[in-house]
Amino acid sequence: MNTAPSAAARNLLVRAAAPGPDGLVVSVDSASAGLEFAELAIYELRAGQRVSRAADSRERLVLVLEGHVVIQIGERDFGHVGSRTSVFDGPPPPVLLVAPEVPLELTAAGPALVAIAAAPGGVVSRTALVPPEEILVELRGAGQTARRVHHLLPPAAEAGRLIAFEVFTPAGNWSSYPQHKHDTEDPPVEARLEEIYFYRFAKPNGFAFQRVYTPGRDLDESVAPGDRDIVLVPAGYHPVAAAVGYDCYYLNVMAGPDRVWNFTVDPDHAWLMDWDAQAPNAMPEEASV
Repeated sequence: MNTAPSAAARNLLVRAAAPGPDGLVVSVDSASAGLEFAELAIYELRAGQRVSRAADSRERLVLVLEGHVVIQIGERDFGHVGSRTSVFDGPPPPVLLVAPEVPLELTAAGPALVAIAAAPGGVVSRTALVPPEEILVELRGAGQTARRVHHLLPPAAEAGRLIAFEVFTPAGNWSSYPQHKHDTEDPPVEARLEEIYFYRFAKPNGFAFQRVYTPGRDLDESVAPGDRDIVLVPAGYHPVAAAVGYDCYYLNVMAGPDRVWNFTVDPDHAWLMDWDAQAPNAMPEEASV
């Protein structure tokens, strides 16, 4: 049984800044966050701005969260990619998985918000585009735990290490709930997965509360992410509460030694479970990357 390295005394909240010269607003990588597997960078681009990644050993996931961009992956031209003006418009974004050792370049066709996730390459090495209409949309929970989940790159998809979802939590509701953890490699009970949350709010002054805590409470922190902020979940349970008046969106990116999403619900709160823990593995064949 392998457990994630100690997460104590880490800064779990990474605040967004104004876009830099390259459009970068917030990012976490192994050097800055002390993570072993998961990385995420968010770019807010103007028309004509470019972002490129040289070929290396990492698998990448490109998500055009808002707007449209023109994407070139190695020798393949994917043309204009995008599906919505705002993450709150409704449809999922297109999902572009990029295999290791393949360069990528994207150019904004207008204002665009783009996420690029990365993880060390795994056994599967593949480049593919999944259009929004092939992505499973799930309504999960009920009452104050009701939320909408987009299965962007679920465990059933053909990929190396990366897993990704996006979740829409109505104002005043809870999500990532009941609280669960995936920080211990103990198959088939639990899989070790680092996780990164990227937040947006329908009103830019919105906020949420997120608690990250381990069973022994060696890590027990509560943070209040705002619009475009990132929260790290290196270990532990990690519930989210959207503040009253502020509809909440977050992108989840996960990666670990194996591409399996097995988790353990906090036994103190397991009675609240009202969704199928295996639902992300039940993807229709046409929605797989």
